[in-house]
Amino acid sequence: MRLNEDPAAFEAFYRRHVDAVMRFVVRRVSDPHLAADLTADIFLAVLDSAHTYVPGRGSEIAWLYGVARNVVSAQHRQSAREARTAGRVAGRRLMEDDDLVRMEERIDAERGGRRALEAMAGLPEGERAVLELVAIDQLTVTEAATALGIRQVTARVRLHRARRALADVASPSAVYVEGQA
Repeated sequence: MRLNEDPAAFEAFYRRHVDAVMRFVVRRVSDPHLAADLTADIFLAVLDSAHTYVPGRGSEIAWLYGVARNVVSAQHRQSAREARTAGRVAGRRLMEDDDLVRMEERIDAERGGRRALEAMAGLPEGERAVLELVAIDQLTVTEAATALGIRQVTARVRLHRARRALADVASPSAVYVEGQA
């Protein structure tokens, strides 16, 4: 992808995927300011890593979710380090009132997704990652495998194990997406 060389291509890419990225982020964080910042960071990371996308190797959205997952994970790690040493980081960018209201509405709409993520917290990282991408972010197993950089058969095995582990904790509809086994 030549997103970093063609502003029109980047704008089209951004418009095509910004809502999906925002949904991905608000399922994982509850602060609207942080969600807005992470969404912006994800698209900055896209510009930096656009050269790594190989069109025949997977869908744009799978690649984009891989980038998003890395950005969100890095943020969680950074927040944990800062909380241990210096507390909360100041200086978040200000949002307009209507932006904040829309962000809060999105966060409320994704409350169920965050609950599902909390139920999955006890799973091993590999299993949880595949389950998140398939059951919550609605990727196919193939797309999830691409986003995580693993083989499709590995993704299927991890997904099966995760679903089996959660069978006692959550209802099957919360962890199984019809047609994406």
